[in-house]
Amino acid sequence: MIYLRLILTNLGRHRIRTIISVAGISFSVAAMLTVVTVLQGAIGMFSGILSSGSELIVFERNVSDLFFSDVPAIAARQMSAWPMVAHADPVLFGVVASADHPIITCFGITAEDARLEDAVWLAGNRPQFGQAKDGVVLGERAAAFLTASPGSTVPIGHGMFRVVGIVRTKNGFEDGGVFMPLEAARSFFHKDGSSVVTVKLHNKDDVAAFKAKVKQAFPNLIGLEDAEFSRSYSQFKILKATAWAVGGCGLVLGGLGVVNTMIMSVFTRIREIAILRVNGFSRAQIAGIIFGESAIVALAGAMAGLVFGCAGLYGLKLVPALHGYVDVSIHPLLMSVVVLLALATGTIGALYPSAYAMRIRPVEALRFE
Repeated sequence: MIYLRLILTNLGRHRIRTIISVAGISFSVAAMLTVVTVLQGAIGMFSGILSSGSELIVFERNVSDLFFSDVPAIAARQMSAWPMVAHADPVLFGVVASADHPIITCFGITAEDARLEDAVWLAGNRPQFGQAKDGVVLGERAAAFLTASPGSTVPIGHGMFRVVGIVRTKNGFEDGGVFMPLEAARSFFHKDGSSVVTVKLHNKDDVAAFKAKVKQAFPNLIGLEDAEFSRSYSQFKILKATAWAVGGCGLVLGGLGVVNTMIMSVFTRIREIAILRVNGFSRAQIAGIIFGESAIVALAGAMAGLVFGCAGLYGLKLVPALHGYVDVSIHPLLMSVVVLLALATGTIGALYPSAYAMRIRPVEALRFE
């Protein structure tokens, strides 16, 4: 109990310095939590695009990005005819441009695609899709920033397309995108096939057999389960690594603040530490006090950072322009990892100050001015 009293007393005597250190850790934790959660949400949304109504994804081997993948049309037709396959839907991804909006995601799909089936139709209806080669369906956000309505014509890239429907989707990429008939998309992007083929099987036990058949029939293609793809896709790995690297840099900066606070705390209390040593405190006990102060600062900063981070994520979700793009589902494991990293930062930050405090000689320190 005496340790806790000493620790709290020391922190309370230098409130401003303590508050600054707590703020440094809290902002670092909040930044790490926000960056990692937002990027994981983006990965989840992109995975949702690929796994809509399917269990497996077939794409070209050894491509750096799915936008460069090219699955021949004949491959999709043959897979659809396999007895084990319930349906195989070719999807062509592309990036298009419109006035004042240089990047709009385009989805070349068939009328049977699950994306249109699961969407809420705000205007138009599903049977209209694909009847006209120049007819497109817009996501709700895309319709808003293109100021488009059913029946109007919108410029997309080098062409003009007529809006036949507007849908609302849960996925931010889809809600801000353009759904184009597959044949029109092939002509628009000068491709004969599709980027991927999403596959639904009659029986999940046939996954291994389906993969083997794809490898045998189409050596340049590969079939992966949705979860397997999410784990292995290089772009997702880069995003995850970037998120943790940015968050880690933030924690390092917060840790430097803790180091500075602990060093200043030790330097201003040299005589006090000497008196504790004279009164029977061992070197280990002195180090324990320093580590205790650092741990409390780190823990308080971590808790405050979690609050700020969660509040920031919910605030981002309320921004209309980010509707559907921010996922505020914070996994308990992520929160635990962030707190542990903050505590580790605080512990590492106390190593040098505690080592310095342990080397203080009582007799010399009592003469310290």
